[in-house]
Amino acid sequence: MKNIAAFALLSIALVSCKKETATITKVDPKTGKTITVEVPADSIKKVEANPAIKDSLGVFKQSFKLKKGETYPLTTYQRNIITMTDPTGKTISKTSESTDEMSFVVDDIKGKIYDITINLIGKRNSESGQGKTVSIDTKEAAPKDDQLKIMWSINKALVGNKLQMKMDDHGKVISITGFELVYKKISDVVAKIAKDAAQAKGVTESLKQTFNETVLKDQFEKNLSVIPKKGAKIGDKWTTSESADDKGKVKVTSNYQLKSVGNGIAEISVTGGIPKKSDKQKQGELTHSLSSELTQDGVIKFDQNTGWIKHQNISVKTTQIETIANAKESQSMKSVSNSTVMVNPSAK
Repeated sequence: MKNIAAFALLSIALVSCKKETATITKVDPKTGKTITVEVPADSIKKVEANPAIKDSLGVFKQSFKLKKGETYPLTTYQRNIITMTDPTGKTISKTSESTDEMSFVVDDIKGKIYDITINLIGKRNSESGQGKTVSIDTKEAAPKDDQLKIMWSINKALVGNKLQMKMDDHGKVISITGFELVYKKISDVVAKIAKDAAQAKGVTESLKQTFNETVLKDQFEKNLSVIPKKGAKIGDKWTTSESADDKGKVKVTSNYQLKSVGNGIAEISVTGGIPKKSDKQKQGELTHSLSSELTQDGVIKFDQNTGWIKHQNISVKTTQIETIANAKESQSMKSVSNSTVMVNPSAK
């Protein structure tokens, strides 16, 4: 009896030490097949009864379930390292970084339409090369260099502003307003530091080309809504493409795959780029050749409960080789750009 009692106590101890588990569905990176795996229950984020990213018969669709008064971050960070190799084999590298910090505050919800205030919080740029680093940061004091001080003043005038956005619960941006006040603020600052009126006008007009309703609508919709409207199953793939040049002859292809939904996160992988293109032209005895290609690889994560983007980390590599040759010799210049494009970099 004593042995049986001891065995029973041991069994109870083993059961009490056993951790509870939960299951999530994901794509096996080795086989590409959909599998179900067990994870510790305490690592699972609570998923609401009716989340923004939910499935019907295994098909997941994305919507947004934002809350009035809540703040949602959208910080973008990009690092670009360019390495150039001349015909002698000598290399020169330059690194540039940029960070744009924004937040989205839900002011009101009318039916399926969100009234959102976009806060332009901060902007930072830096460049490093040949042992020197220069940077401008709106959260820091103005730099001493006159040229950098001008750029800092313009960025400083840009941040601290607010835009008003209307977006539906499927991520379609209906409108973004408030640009004219931003333009005026920038124009007033530039007028004080520019050498003449023409230069001041040129700076403001340049800003209007890159910072306007059309550009931001397109940017936000691409960042915030990735899963196709018809939905996708775990393991499903889909492709989009967009122009990489003004003429629309070169297309960047993005291949997406829904890797997993679970633990409160929907994870999507991204690959693709621009296939290698080569161009060769002959002028007399000289032949000029140019080849280039772009590859991308990374992941995007969305909060399953709200539908908001939680984190993005995509690596982009661009390679370009230019060669000039005649019958006796050839010389080549090579440029390799390695970029990292992140959204909400502090989140994982």
